[in-house]
Amino acid sequence: MIYSNTIEFAKNLDHQDELKEFRKQFHFPQHNGENKIYFTGNSLGLMPKKAKDALQQELDDWAEFGVDGHFEAKNPWFSYHEMFKKGLAEVVGAKPLEVTPMGGLTSNLHFLMVSFYRPKGKRVKLLCEGKAFPSDQYALETQVKFHGLNPEDTIVELYPREGEVGIRKEDILNKIEELGDELALIMIGGVNYYTGQVFPMEEITKAGHAVGSVVGFDLAHAAGNVKMELHKWGVDFAAWCSYKYLNSGPGSVAGIFVHERHSECKELDRFAGWWGTPSEGRFQMPKGFIPAAGADAWQLSNAPVLAMAVHKVALDLHLEAGVDRLVAKQKKLTAYLEFVLKDISDRLSSVNFTVITPKERGSQLSILTEGSGGKDLFNKMTELGVVADWREPNVIRVAPVPMYNSFTDVFNFGQIIEKSLEEIK
Repeated sequence: MIYSNTIEFAKNLDHQDELKEFRKQFHFPQHNGENKIYFTGNSLGLMPKKAKDALQQELDDWAEFGVDGHFEAKNPWFSYHEMFKKGLAEVVGAKPLEVTPMGGLTSNLHFLMVSFYRPKGKRVKLLCEGKAFPSDQYALETQVKFHGLNPEDTIVELYPREGEVGIRKEDILNKIEELGDELALIMIGGVNYYTGQVFPMEEITKAGHAVGSVVGFDLAHAAGNVKMELHKWGVDFAAWCSYKYLNSGPGSVAGIFVHERHSECKELDRFAGWWGTPSEGRFQMPKGFIPAAGADAWQLSNAPVLAMAVHKVALDLHLEAGVDRLVAKQKKLTAYLEFVLKDISDRLSSVNFTVITPKERGSQLSILTEGSGGKDLFNKMTELGVVADWREPNVIRVAPVPMYNSFTDVFNFGQIIEKSLEEIK
């Protein structure tokens, strides 16, 4: 497609957009009586308008039924998590048996690594990307220490080559082969939070299994953002949050994937809880943990219904829009944003930024600013009605989300960038 940095072109793309009506389903923060340009769905997605009614339904049922709401509520709380199976399976490319909503992202990673990071003999190494999100770093570090190992000797970090930003696929695969029978677990983000790079999850999984390693992914920035086929790829496990591209609210319930081949393995170590047992015998309260089928076996406690009510609304919108249509629009939105930024940099001598996100990407573009003016640019953009994200030391993250952002948003963002650059000169 040949792009044009004009309002007419942007409006024409919006007119053709099959998903344009979904924008009306969300609340936008306001600036001078107009919607802010909200480009930070990679940090916290917008609130669906139906969220309040969904939450109110559960509050009403709580008021009416009390404890009996577990079975008599409109959506019985005892089986509440079961409503999410189809939607989550579609989001990550799984079978319903393989997914469940539960807990928080980092705690879920810990619970999964208890099962799947089992260092033994010389097979102790843990491979991750360098400068992973801090929660991932801390989780990996403490898991290694939990097994009495030294993180400095055990954790292997992948970094870009000198002068590059993204990590080359061949470098990842070569490192996996090099570690070979020393490698116990690959634990990498599906999308790097800082650069926006999408990692080759299928190839990583294949290479890891070829050397006998377990393969897991943190999908915090991938779920709801990029197309995935976790079951088909043979990924062992994954975890994600729901408050970013899945628009389920701050601190909302997370989710996990465990490949069905692990379902019948009763010998897996777990930090188990009551809700991880089969539902039909749960109230018999037998001694001795018996795991439920599939990913449900990693559940600990009953569903956080109030948070999950909003999650269900957001997930239903995602299902209605369809993963394929969302990804198709995401590619066009991000390409248009890249074009607009390049057009600005080609025309203006005052530009002091570079897009560092590689072509392997989702919604996010990371803009590297040079010198001390980056924070000034970010602050001015914010003052003029843009909601983006600043990451130290000098990166502005922007993510036009296909569910609710428009091509006109992208054009207007470019105009604000130009105005901001002019005002901070």
